[in-house]
Amino acid sequence: MKKLMYILMLVTTCLQSYACISSGNTLVKDESQNDTIQNIKNMRLKITIGNKTATTVLYDNPTTRDFIAQLPLTVDMDDFAGKEKIFYPAKKLSTAERKAVSDPKIGDINVYAPWGNIAIFYGSYSGSPDLIRIGRITEGMDAFSVSGTISKVKFELVK
Repeated sequence: MKKLMYILMLVTTCLQSYACISSGNTLVKDESQNDTIQNIKNMRLKITIGNKTATTVLYDNPTTRDFIAQLPLTVDMDDFAGKEKIFYPAKKLSTAERKAVSDPKIGDINVYAPWGNIAIFYGSYSGSPDLIRIGRITEGMDAFSVSGTISKVKFELVK
């Protein structure tokens, strides 16, 4: 009887793990598929750093909508781990529909749910279930590939 219970628990655990992995990958693919012409036209962000400009595509999700509600804003972005520039928005952003970032790319704009900071990745990084992708930089990534803090970074929605 004990042996049967152990086998049943093992099978259940394997099925639950498989369901989580499958579901996570599907969600990330769905998020990437949101990068359509409609999103590009309606949800673009302009980031100004001195005389340089970066443009982005934003993903339509609750976290992004919370971020857009705080625009325009000007912040200082600190360097973190030599691969990302981060700042903390004035109001905490929603993390209700968290989707694991399993296909990280340079230029991603993510929210790190446990800390609530926004991170723009200019170096390689690992995916994480704690990251929520809100967009990606499509032009001007070089503006972030500098050491140290970047002062007076302006974020504004492009209509």
